[in-house]
Amino acid sequence: MSLHRNGSSTTGPESPSRRALLATMGALPVLAAATPAVGAPRTPSVAAAVTVDPSATRQTIRGFGGMNHPLWIGDLTPAQRDTAFGNGEGQLGFSVLRIFVSEDRANWNREVATAKRAIELGATVFASPWNPPANMVETFVHGQQTNAKRLRSTMYGAYAQHLNDFVGFMRNNGVNLYAISVQNEPDYAHDWTWWTPGEMTRFLRENAGSISTKVIAPESFQYVKSFSDPILNDSRALANVDILGAHLYGTPFQNFPYPLFKQKGGGKELWMTEVYYPNSSDSADLWPQALGVAEHVHRAMVDAEFQAYVWWYIRRGYGPMREDGRISKRGAGMAHFSKFVRPGHVRIAVTPNPAPNVYLSAYKGSGSRLVIVAVNKGTAHVSQQFVLQNNTASGVSSWLTDASRNLASQSRITVSNGSFTGQLPAQSVTTFVTG
Repeated sequence: MSLHRNGSSTTGPESPSRRALLATMGALPVLAAATPAVGAPRTPSVAAAVTVDPSATRQTIRGFGGMNHPLWIGDLTPAQRDTAFGNGEGQLGFSVLRIFVSEDRANWNREVATAKRAIELGATVFASPWNPPANMVETFVHGQQTNAKRLRSTMYGAYAQHLNDFVGFMRNNGVNLYAISVQNEPDYAHDWTWWTPGEMTRFLRENAGSISTKVIAPESFQYVKSFSDPILNDSRALANVDILGAHLYGTPFQNFPYPLFKQKGGGKELWMTEVYYPNSSDSADLWPQALGVAEHVHRAMVDAEFQAYVWWYIRRGYGPMREDGRISKRGAGMAHFSKFVRPGHVRIAVTPNPAPNVYLSAYKGSGSRLVIVAVNKGTAHVSQQFVLQNNTASGVSSWLTDASRNLASQSRITVSNGSFTGQLPAQSVTTFVTG
């Protein structure tokens, strides 16, 4: 994205051309009205009861998190690291950190401090490169771009070793990477390195097996299936991929499902490795715009069945953490998932859209722990009944974010005969946790 290559530490909008492109792809939705119309009914609507069945399992969740990029916008401070990856009051509870693989080894040490702290706080760390070292790259003509970059065909083995060297460097400095990507956005590489689907598949087939940690590919900028289909259809390439990674810039919700992955991706993980939503030009505290982030995470978990959800810059004016180090409204929307749906939780089936503008997802942890995240984008209060199957919990705790509150703890709810009723205020997100 255009801000990837912006070295300024100040918040700036997307370039006009990039913003226009995303707008044409549906990334800038029409926002709901901020307040109900005059005379709108105030009586809560009662949605049909939904059943939460822990035996109806879906994907295992790896976590939620974001990108740190010290070289381009400065490192997180020690306090900001704790806000991002700690899970106490006023913290985001992030459990995934994405870091940058610079083509210049002299920059690798910049990634260590935040990555080490994230791991100490229980996070998973993975890495993505934008370019190979300069001696491995050649220029070519790509459409109207006369100086486009690509990896030399004779340098595939050397590039795999470059990625291995980064894995080893981080390991020697106390950071065991969970995975490394082959290339950030190989299909939107105007300012970095292009790959074709055939080149990516060849590298995976012939060279990725030598990489000493899990491998992520292809990180298409818009979850373009024509880029990942060839990988899924090549058994030798697929054998050397551990995580199919995708970005969701401008991807419409109807394109979130991936039937071919469900058919051929058995044993592989599915991660959303970068996004900002709905844009990078507005403050992350605009409401109800920020409520759209909670719906976006919901769709990524339910419609796409991703196992991880990773924001772009952790600290940014449009991000989950503001430049002053405090959690934003967008961050609160993410935290309704990240603080409570922890690594290893399993998503379970629940009616995803029981009433207009209401979106539900549910997860199970150890014992009788269930987590339900409810997003109400409508302008009317909703009273929602939940029926818990095979669960002995006596009560439910809940947290609410709306126009005036962020992750506010609510009164405990009693479970009676395996059922409880949750109140979903207009334009809000609520997380319910049993136990």
